[in-house]
Formats: sequence, structure tokens, C-alpha cells
Amino acid sequence: MLIDINANIGHWPFMQTNCNTCALLLERMNKYGVDMSVVSNMNGIFYKNTQPANEELYKELNSDRLFRNRFIPFAVINPSYAGWKDDLRICRSEFGMKGIRLYPLYHDYELTDPSCIELVKMARDSGLIVAFTLRMVDSRCRSWMDVTKEWSLKDVIPIINEVPDAKYFILNIANGMQLKDEEAKYFSGSDILFDTSGRNISNLADLISKFGNDKFAFGTHSPILDYLTGLLRIESLRPYEADSAVMGLLRSGNAKRVMGF
Repeated sequence: MLIDINANIGHWPFMQTNCNTCALLLERMNKYGVDMSVVSNMNGIFYKNTQPANEELYKELNSDRLFRNRFIPFAVINPSYAGWKDDLRICRSEFGMKGIRLYPLYHDYELTDPSCIELVKMARDSGLIVAFTLRMVDSRCRSWMDVTKEWSLKDVIPIINEVPDAKYFILNIANGMQLKDEEAKYFSGSDILFDTSGRNISNLADLISKFGNDKFAFGTHSPILDYLTGLLRIESLRPYEADSAVMGLLRSGNAKRVMGF
């Protein structure tokens, strides 16, 4: 079984994207043998009010019965925008979303902002996963209108320190997997999954040895990145680097555990 923990629909305003609807994403999933995908609506990154993007995702997921058992919806929530608590309640209780995705760099707030901390605590108490994407696109070839900053792994430490008992997805890690011992403890002691889409996951075998085989899961960062790189990083592992049990965890087991399947 394969579960992709990092997929999107919607538009990216600075480049053309393919497979950015549920129907097109499902075609790609079927082509490559992916059983389920965690999906959010990228439109919410750029809407001043993110909730219409969540409504768009909910409407699209309910437009075809084939989508219901294949997609796991995550809401885009902006804790700096008035009404976010209502947005969270609706997405959880009415839309049945299983997690939230936060974009502090795009929505212009700090992880130590009281509203952000409150949101993550509310997500934890509701059994929702909190996902952070460390970079959406490579800043070296970004649009002049896009954000310039990219995060490294240590940049999410402040929120893990504040809410260590939440469940986290850390997605598209492209910079800074190297941590000091006192920094690494925040990740080893928390319920966190890193997806395999980011370029800094190219040495997956070494990272498994460092962080543990329970910390990684298949992710594509579709439709921004190509669909196969994240999977090839798993499938290219040699038997002495990852036995069949570990491969099962990377393909779907870790994702199922964290999401409570």
C-alpha cells in the first residue's frame, strides 16, 4: 500500500501546474499505484481568507464518490485572520478534514505568535495533524512576487517546543537537516513524520539511521514537484538499509499510524 502525505490541488500563481484537480491527481495516483493521498488546496496560500479554499476542496471531494476513499483532506488555516476558530471548527466538524496545513511565511506570522500556538493546541486536542511545508518552490528560480525565505528543519522547533504532544507532518525539506543534539531531541521525542519529497532527503538511508524508521513517509509535493522522486528515494533503498518491514512503514505504515488508520 502507498499513501502520499503531501499532495495538493489548486493553482500556483507563479507557474503552470498539471494534475491540480482531484480528478487529474487520481489519474496519476492510479498510474503509479498510490492508494491514498493527503490533499490540500494551494489556493488557500494566496487567498486573504483561506476558508473559501477549504470549501472548494470539500465541494470537489464530494463531486465524485471515487474521491471519498482515496483522498484525506487537510485544511489551510491562517491564525492571523479573523474567524480562524470558526474555520477550524467547520473544517473539522462539517467537512471531516483530518489535519491542517499552516503557511507562516506566506500568511506573515511567527510560529511563536499566540494565535498560532493556540491553533496548534486546538488541533492537537481535536486529533488533527499539523503540517508545515518548509518550502513550496526553489527560491533561486522564484517569481519576484514570491516569498524569498526558505525554512530549514530547525525553524519549526519553536512550535514543537510550545506544543510537543501534537502530531506533525514536516514536508518538502530542502535545507538544513543537520541538527545539534539539543535540537534533534525535539524531533526524536515527538510524533513527527518527514515526507520524502524534499531534496535533502536524498540520503534517506542515513537519515533513517539518525532519526529512526518511524519518522519518514512517502510524499510527492505534487503538483509542484515531479511525482516519482519521493517514491524512488524509498524504492532505491537496499535490503541492508531497509528490510521489508521498514519499507512497509515508509510506504504507508507510518502514515497510517500517525493518522490513526
